[in-house]
Amino acid sequence: MKTDLRIAGRAGVPAGALALALVAGWWLVRPASTTPSAGVIAQGRQVYADHCAACHGADLEGQADWRSPLASGRLPAPPHDATGHSWHHPDDVLARIIRDGTAAVVGGGYQSDMPGFADRLDEAAIGAVLAYIKSTWPERERRYQERASQGN
Repeated sequence: MKTDLRIAGRAGVPAGALALALVAGWWLVRPASTTPSAGVIAQGRQVYADHCAACHGADLEGQADWRSPLASGRLPAPPHDATGHSWHHPDDVLARIIRDGTAAVVGGGYQSDMPGFADRLDEAAIGAVLAYIKSTWPERERRYQERASQGN
């Protein structure tokens, strides 16, 4: 005996047809690939060299002893490679730190040598530098950071 599966309350619409319509609809509105292009990563590498490397290191290694406060009480610039903590933060937090500066994001009187770059970098440049930094991380760190960015 053949059973024709139908959705309750949707007489005449086979479940398979509805599923096909849902998949087709998803295909039309799916998000674009989140993998940045080589051009975006190259742009980000240049933005990093121009604005970030002086403090965070040409190889994203950060300043020496970056977890220990300086004489000023402020922390040295952390690495942005997998040995640092950048990959623990979602994209929106990283972008805000770049745009507004660490002290503005942390608040509560926190002091930092990390300035905001809103007057020098637009959102596309900030996105590009983040794409470059993330492109250097091992797969495990990229997956962790992607889940953090998605709120998981």
